[in-house]
Formats: sequence, C-alpha cells, structure tokens
Amino acid sequence: MTEISVAQVKALREATNVSMMECRKALEAAGGDPEKAFQILRERGLAIAGKKAGRAANSGLIAADVFEDGRVGAMVEVNCETDFVARNESFG
Repeated sequence: MTEISVAQVKALREATNVSMMECRKALEAAGGDPEKAFQILRERGLAIAGKKAGRAANSGLIAADVFEDGRVGAMVEVNCETDFVARNESFG
C-alpha cells in the first residue's frame, strides 16, 4: 500500500474543494497518483450530482430590477431545497 502524505491530500483538496477524507480515499484508491485521484473524485462527483438532480427545489426567491431609463429590466429566480437556505442573508 502506498503511503499518502498530508501534503498530497492538501494539494488535492485545494485543487478540488472536496473534503480531506474523500481526497485521502481517492489517493489511496489511485495508489498515490494525483491525476488518477482527481479523475476518481470527478467520477464520484458526477454520481453524487446525479443522485441530487432528482430532488425537488421548492423554495427560493425571485428578484427583479429595472434600469434607470425604464426600458430594460431583469428578473431572476433562484431555487433551493429548503426554506432555511432561502431565508439566509447570503443566499440572496
């Protein structure tokens, strides 16, 4: 079994923004090869995204703005799964 260093895990985490534990597991599965570990994380991420795609996003917010001349406006709808997220200040 290949020894995985903290520096390898940290570098993969910074490149992918995935948890330290998942990075370590991917590096172990890839035998310490960072490129192969990156590919493993990408495949896992696609699998996770596929599972979440079917979930309903029933909460959210709608924002509208009209420019000063009144001729151009925009309306945006952003959805999320829970009302807790929708009520969060940083969501809007």
